[in-house]
Parts: sequence; C-alpha cells; structure tokens
Amino acid sequence: AGERVPVDGIVVSGESDLDRSIVTGESSPVAVASDSEVSSGAMNLTGSLVLRATRIAKNSLLSEIIGLMEAAEGGRARYRRIADRAAALYSPAVHMLALVSFLAWGFFGGDWKQATLVAVAVLIITCPCALGLAVPVVQVVAAGELFGKGIMVKDGSALERLAEVDIVAFDKTGTLTMGRPRLVGVEVTDAGNPEIACALAVHSRHPLSQALVRDMEPVSSFSFDRVMEISGGGLEARSGTDVYRLGNPAFACGAGLAHSAIDNPFSEVILSKNGGSLARFLFDDTLRPGAGEAVRELAAVGLETLIISGDRQSVVDTTAQLLGIHTAKGVLAPRRKVEECERLSGEGRRVLMVGDGINDAPALAAAHVSMAPASASDIGRQAADLVFFNERLDAVPEAIAVARRSATLIRQNFVLAIGYNVLAVPIAIAGLATPLLAAVAMSTSSIIVVANALRLNAFARHCRIRDEAQAAGEVKPA
Repeated sequence: AGERVPVDGIVVSGESDLDRSIVTGESSPVAVASDSEVSSGAMNLTGSLVLRATRIAKNSLLSEIIGLMEAAEGGRARYRRIADRAAALYSPAVHMLALVSFLAWGFFGGDWKQATLVAVAVLIITCPCALGLAVPVVQVVAAGELFGKGIMVKDGSALERLAEVDIVAFDKTGTLTMGRPRLVGVEVTDAGNPEIACALAVHSRHPLSQALVRDMEPVSSFSFDRVMEISGGGLEARSGTDVYRLGNPAFACGAGLAHSAIDNPFSEVILSKNGGSLARFLFDDTLRPGAGEAVRELAAVGLETLIISGDRQSVVDTTAQLLGIHTAKGVLAPRRKVEECERLSGEGRRVLMVGDGINDAPALAAAHVSMAPASASDIGRQAADLVFFNERLDAVPEAIAVARRSATLIRQNFVLAIGYNVLAVPIAIAGLATPLLAAVAMSTSSIIVVANALRLNAFARHCRIRDEAQAAGEVKPA
C-alpha cells in the first residue's frame, strides 16, 4: 500500500483499492482482487498485492502513451523546419542585392569607390536586426509577463500557436477538478449515525474516508471493540454483538442491496448495522478554483470548450453541467483522446488541450498547443507547452489573452520591419544614404521594434489591475 504499480500485470493474491486517476482519469478508487488486471502507474491505496507481470516495460501502457506522445511531437515539429528554411533565404537575398548594386554603380556609373559605398550602405541598411527581433523580443516580454502570473512557457513557438486556438479541450480529473473527493449529500435514519460513520472513517487512509472526516468534522465519543479494514470493501467494526460496516453498498448491505454505480455521478458510501442501512454518503470531486470563471471568460471571447476524459460518462456529464460546458466525452482511452484532437484538427480547428495525467500526455503532444498544471504527472508536464503553478484555472484565459496581444504586436513588428526595408533599401540603392546614415537608420528600426514589444507590459499591467479590482469586488466580471 502506498506504492505505484510498477508494470502491467494481474493480481495473484490480495485485495485493495487502486487510484487510477493519473493513468485513466477514473476519479473514484477501483477495487481489485485476485485475477484483476492492473496498469502501470496506478497507486495502491489500502491493501498489499502480489502481482504477476503480463507485459514487459516496452509493451506496457506507459510505453504506449510515450510512443503516442513522441509521434505527435514529431508531426508538429515539421512546420518549424519549414519556417527555418524560409528564414534562411533572407541573408543570400540581401548579399545578392548588395552585389547587384555594386556592379550596377561600377559599370554604369564608372565610380567604383561610390559603388563600394553604395554596396556597404545596402548591406548595413538591410541588416535583419529589426526583422530578427520582431518575434523573439515579443516572446521574451510575453514569457516574462506570464511567469509573473505563475505560467511558464516551455516552447518558444507556444505563444504563437496559443494565439491561434479556437477551441479548448479540458481533461476532468486533476484539471477541471482537484482529484480530491468532497461530501455533497447525506441521507440518515438517525441524527447520531454520521458520528458513528466518522468514528469508523478515522481508521482508514482511503480518500473517501478522509473526505468524510474532513467535511463532517464531528465530535464523537463513539468507540468500537475492534476495527479492521477489508481491502476493496471498506471498514468493519464490532461493538458488543453489533457489526458496523462502512464502505461500498455491496460490502455494507450485501450484493442484493447494492446500488448500481455505472450511471451514478457520485461515489457512494454506506454505513450499515448488522446488514441494515443507517446512512448514505455521496461524494463528488472538488472543482478546481477558478474553473467556472475560466469557462465563462473563454466563452466571452468566442472560444468553444469541451471535456475529454477517461472518467465515467455520468461523472463527466455532471461536471460539464456545473461548468456550463455543452460537449463532454467520457471513458476515453489515451489513444481516443489523441484521435479526438486529430479529428478536430482535421476539421480545421486549432485545439488547446489542458490536462494533467499520464493518460493526457499523448493528447497534450498532439494538440495545436497544450497546458498542464504544476501538479500534473512528470510525463504530462514534459508534454505540455505551458505549465501554470497556481491552483486557479483562470490561468488558461489569462495566457490566451497575453498570447493574442503578443500575436498582434508581432504582426505590427513585421509591418514596421518590412516597411522600413521597403523605404530604406531604394534610398540606399539610389546612393542617397551613406554607410553612417544606414547604420543610424538600422539602429532606429530595431529600437522602434523593441519599444513596440514593450507595450505588452502596459497591457499586462492593465489586466492585473482589472483582476485585482474584480477580486476586491469593485468590478463585476463580464
């Protein structure tokens, strides 16, 4: 108990509960016993297990996920190589233009000294400083602003791609929710029953037991003669001749009274006495702070949102309803998440994937751009283009706002740099600019581009003031 499953395998002996949220997105712990299949990466919560490995490491679920992630990353890098080849044409073109100017002034003007000065002026005035600074200086300023907001940019091209997104796909467990159960409903036949349940729950490390104690906060003097935890079932205690059980319905009340959990959006825990139900507790996952605000802000700027999760469909639908998300797809394996991102890309959509688990890593790599919380798995953080360190999900619309403003400034910088060359090059070729004037003009163009990029600071400062005002209740969010 407390260790992660090292390899894919089958349970030989023992019973326990597994937390598979980081691997499959399943928010509720799953009971396993003899002959149950287990996947590498799942956390063993309660009992000890003896496993028989059925796959070697290179054929495991984790290996398949890494393969999917690497394939997606390789396909996306192809566009960067095309951009690099296009940029490499600029320098030969400039040198060719200077050579043509030199020869034209030398042969047709007859003054080779003047021809040399013209050629040097053309080389200096067309120095690609402004054009070279147009993109990176904005990216550096934007990355600094985002870092101040607790968002780290891992890939230089991520901001450019983030500005292009038109749909945001969220994972559920660990992203829209915190992966920490909370008590949402209690049905009791007697006022003292919750105290009995909490007195039992304190003896377990199971997430639902801990949530029950945390959310009820009872003051109970109820004691038991003996308490033991049944892996995969729950807690059993004896007080005199009475037998109390706290756990899943099948364990607490018998298989005949078990409730179906397939369509139930909540995790259910029953307290029973001698087989009769005393209380019923319903648990839901805790929404990540700022999740509702983030979804509303994304909708306000015209971005569609959807959920793609490995959790049960009923649980995913409940979360979607709470947040106002209209499209929600559950029970998706890692490959199905990748296929969903590829389907959207095939329709011409630019997908921002936000996820945290190992099962999200291939989709994070396959999406047009991706984000992950700092609490994500190592593989999830590695696959993501941006990582946010605070718990609030409104880091997503904040990053998009800065990225879109950055894209606007980059386009303005390109216009300034290209416009400068369009005006300055003919002047240099005509012999109207000395090398000194060409150097001054080239430096001035670079200063203008940098000054334009620094306007992003004012935009980010305005956003911070607005956010602080909203937090203080001075301004109501749209």
